[in-house]
Formats: sequence, structure tokens, C-alpha cells
Amino acid sequence: MYANRNIMKSRKAVLLPKEIRMLSDLGENLKLARRRRRLTAKQLSERANISRSTLWHVEKGSEHISIGTYLKVLSILGLSQDMNGIAKDDLLGRKLQDAELITKKRFKK
Repeated sequence: MYANRNIMKSRKAVLLPKEIRMLSDLGENLKLARRRRRLTAKQLSERANISRSTLWHVEKGSEHISIGTYLKVLSILGLSQDMNGIAKDDLLGRKLQDAELITKKRFKK
């Protein structure tokens, strides 16, 4: 028996249509940012050390591209600071956290 049989197969993330549109918008924004900087796809892909076809997938917002690749492209375009804003102001999370705060217990007299 092989030891590798017990390894779980990776599962592909199933995205909702809204999430697919968000990725597509991100890809379009990256493409526009590249064009505003007058960079060709070849130049950007070389600087990011990715293939031209991978950059094409990034600019289409493909979900199978790693977040690291998206970050590398953002960095080359000078937009990596945008990643710092993600989940920075987590209003829902803070409300949930505040709701679970332990109140002082009163002792019986």
C-alpha cells in the first residue's frame, strides 16, 4: 500500500457569480493600470516573472491564479499597498467581537 493514498485531493473553490464578477473587475482594473503605465503585456509578465498566458489569466480575473501572482502584478504596477486595505475595517467582525465581551459577574449578597 502506498502512503500517498491517504493524501486528500485538493478541491477547487466554487465561487458565486458575485465573486466571479469581483475577480473579473480586478483583472480589468489591473489591465487598465498596466495600459495607463504604458507597459506591454510582455514587459509586465517579464517583470513579474510569469508567463504571458498567466498574465492574460490575471487580467481576465481567473480564479485558478494564486493570490501571490496577483500580489506580484500589483507590486510591479505600484499598487501593492491596496492589499493593506483588505479587511482592515472589519465592522461586522468588530460588532461580533463586541457582542461576545464578557461582562462582570456580580456576586450575590
